[in-house]
Amino acid sequence: MIPLLRPGRLIALALAAAAIIVPGLSSPSCSGFCPDPIVAADGTAVSDRFWFFHRELGREGAITVRLAAMTGTITYPPPRHDRIVSGLVPWAKTGIIVKDGLRQGSSYAALMMTGRHGIRFQHDYLHDVAVPGTARWLRLTRSGDVITGYTSADGARWDRAASATLKGLPETVRVGLFAASPGDLTLRETGLGGAVEEVRFTQAVGVFDHVTVEGSAGGWGSESVGSMNETDWEKHHNASGAVSKDGTIKISGTGDIGPFPEEGARAIESSLVGLPVALLVLTVMGARSATARVSAVGAATFVTGLLAVGTVILAQSPVSPLTAARVIVGCALALALCTVIACRLGRFRRAGVLAAVCLIPLPAVLTAFPLLPDVVADWLLRVTPAAGFAVKQTLVEYPQVTAHYAPSTGYHPLPGWAGMAVLGAYALIVMLRRDEFSPPDRSA
Repeated sequence: MIPLLRPGRLIALALAAAAIIVPGLSSPSCSGFCPDPIVAADGTAVSDRFWFFHRELGREGAITVRLAAMTGTITYPPPRHDRIVSGLVPWAKTGIIVKDGLRQGSSYAALMMTGRHGIRFQHDYLHDVAVPGTARWLRLTRSGDVITGYTSADGARWDRAASATLKGLPETVRVGLFAASPGDLTLRETGLGGAVEEVRFTQAVGVFDHVTVEGSAGGWGSESVGSMNETDWEKHHNASGAVSKDGTIKISGTGDIGPFPEEGARAIESSLVGLPVALLVLTVMGARSATARVSAVGAATFVTGLLAVGTVILAQSPVSPLTAARVIVGCALALALCTVIACRLGRFRRAGVLAAVCLIPLPAVLTAFPLLPDVVADWLLRVTPAAGFAVKQTLVEYPQVTAHYAPSTGYHPLPGWAGMAVLGAYALIVMLRRDEFSPPDRSA
């Protein structure tokens, strides 16, 4: 019988495929209702939810305001709304904005004050510019497709902050005041020092006066971009909205305007939850196949991974075709290389099997759950063969988005190519050092 086709190895390959496919197809890609993602004009997944006090603006015009005050509220999740504190999360924001209509995901440029990051000029979700100073006078001008922001300490002398070209703006856009506040991220310690993220509801409030608009027609409108006023806090304490009185406008809002740090990433992570188990099965199979042809074992594992991961990703994860191809082929290649390493280490017999399990699947299992401190998990995914599975990452770390960037939530410390290079280096080392990895001569 050809060594590769031994029943034990065929069973191991089948078990590994089942470990990926069964939980991947049985678990939903998201919990509960799965809303369609909000996408910008370039297809990027974004967050776009805020309260908007607005009016029309033509191709030439400007809005000028003074931010008199900025406050906020941070509440605990239900049912402990009695634990409420005043304060602003770092990326709470309020200011002025020019936006291509009220549709979520439409093009925009905004000049704002933030909770802890000073004044920012942001546009089209991905772009963020820090503006020096603490001036409270803000101005946005429009000239065709060009939006320019200015700041002033006294409303008389103005300094240019930044500008952006929003290609394809229509003749008439919306201009006005806004407020948004993303959830407050807290970490609860678990396991041996790991952390689980908890997000609390927050709200930002901006108070403006000296509001003037040039090049505008029509009256003011007030509404939320995206859903709002659904939480207990908004229903029973302070509803998001806008109040205009005696020349002062008060805006209360929650949500965020910016990039969404995942492209179906949570779906991929939840769909491939069985990957560490499959890796354990394949590692043991590889370590116990030391006498088989390494290339044949690797090829069989690659095909198994290709079919198993491909079945799950294509059925469950809403990602682009290029991302799907990268994750499917990359995971299959990572599984194959890990099996090759285990096969070579298996020449040390029991010690080799133990070494292979500790080196390959154990770091993958320990970092897939919030068991270890984030810094320890990060290093395990930098220096062990498990680094290769960074190829499945679709989450992106953005400086203007607060999130728990940790392995247990799907963030790998290395980019996919670098992680695959670490894994490839291990495979190259064990393949080249033939003599040292051959079994000892027991005939003497």
